[in-house]
Amino acid sequence: MKYYSVISVTPTNEDWIPAYLEVVVGLVAKQGGQFLARTPNHEQLEGEKQDAALRIIIEWPSRQAALDFSNDADYQPHLEARLAGSVSQHFLIEGKDQLA
Repeated sequence: MKYYSVISVTPTNEDWIPAYLEVVVGLVAKQGGQFLARTPNHEQLEGEKQDAALRIIIEWPSRQAALDFSNDADYQPHLEARLAGSVSQHFLIEGKDQLA
């Protein structure tokens, strides 16, 4: 079953971004992930306002693939840099309509 990472990122420091992008694209692909969106062009239509400079959506072939990416030792220093240099939220969403 497919899973989706939905990530909001607002950099507070941009020093980490070049190295992050250079490595993370390959690590996502290594786990079978595919970027569906990486964009500053988004708008919130409902709910309490939650500003974010970027919204990212990654499609994963499985929950395990997403977790393997998140736990990859090569990703850890880049994750730490992103968390230290941004306000971020990452949601992992099962690709299933349980209300149908």
